[in-house]
Amino acid sequence: MMKLESDPNFARFRRTKRAMQSIDFLDGVQVVTVAQNVPGPLAAARLKQAGARVTKIEPPAGDPFLALSPAWHAEMHAGIPVERLDLKAEHGQARITELLRDADLLITSQRPSALARLGLGPDTLRSRFSRLRMLRIVGSVREPEHPGHDLTYQALSGLLDDAMPRTLAADVMASERAFAGALALLRQPPGATMDVGLVESLDPLLASLRHGLTSPRGGLGGGAPRYRIYPAKTGRVAVAALESHFESRLYEQLELPSGSDPSSRFVEQTAVEWEAWARDRDLPIVAVRDVDWSAGAS
Repeated sequence: MMKLESDPNFARFRRTKRAMQSIDFLDGVQVVTVAQNVPGPLAAARLKQAGARVTKIEPPAGDPFLALSPAWHAEMHAGIPVERLDLKAEHGQARITELLRDADLLITSQRPSALARLGLGPDTLRSRFSRLRMLRIVGSVREPEHPGHDLTYQALSGLLDDAMPRTLAADVMASERAFAGALALLRQPPGATMDVGLVESLDPLLASLRHGLTSPRGGLGGGAPRYRIYPAKTGRVAVAALESHFESRLYEQLELPSGSDPSSRFVEQTAVEWEAWARDRDLPIVAVRDVDWSAGAS
């Protein structure tokens, strides 16, 4: 099993990610977030990386996500001060009022009714804080009071089969939309409010399914030999010879008839060997990384 740390492609990705994190175009922007779990903290981390000053407010027992993954919680909140406040108590209300007085943006992930009970509804905030904008992350813009999490939102969108999802697609997509929404809000006058729904954030992922591209017989779902995953002598290879010049070169180099099934050839070498072979021939073929994610930190 290939270790990601020794993979040159992964190392290149990490270098690019670090370079992107050094752009401080939000310097001087003040953000307060009470958003919990994944979408809000990921969006807040992006804002922090872009130069904003972010303060996180958690309930007295901490963000519930801490019990699921302390390591990821720490990663998302790197460099972000976290204060634990009881917003139902007078001292908690006094402290968040102090923070919001100088804030440009508030990010939330609670349901609108819960925010209203805490005095954090849009109308209340507009009347009290002259420079503040509000970004509300909700399960669905159409039904913001309906409870749910990533699993139920993926289920509603038709993305699940019999297996549990391997990644938190709704959470991550919503975080990206929340980050973009925050940038848009900061260009709006104070008092502006925007809702970001996890269900709606999955819409871009569904387009390829709606159009049949990634269905089992679709051109990008295994229906075309030039774009498919194949077993190798050991491991698997992902072949993405989508363009005609790549497809022609693939079959020419494999010495096979154009459009035929190349599976018998790929079992002749290991996946790593095929990746090296393809790199020498400028072909989009890589070994599938079978990463043991269970070995990761909690």
